[in-house]
Amino acid sequence: MTDQQWALVKPLLPPARVGLKGGRREKHPQRRIVDAIFYVVRTGCAWRQLPKGFAP
Repeated sequence: MTDQQWALVKPLLPPARVGLKGGRREKHPQRRIVDAIFYVVRTGCAWRQLPKGFAP
């Protein structure tokens, strides 16, 4: 995903819930997770078959 594409997608994602109202810090950056989702949709592979470069 290019930086321009990420600039369009990022505002659509909910913010991380960290603090007194629950939640925990993100283990993996949202951009890596979105990249992995797009890869699965584009290639049709199973989530467990993602290359190692993507978030687990």
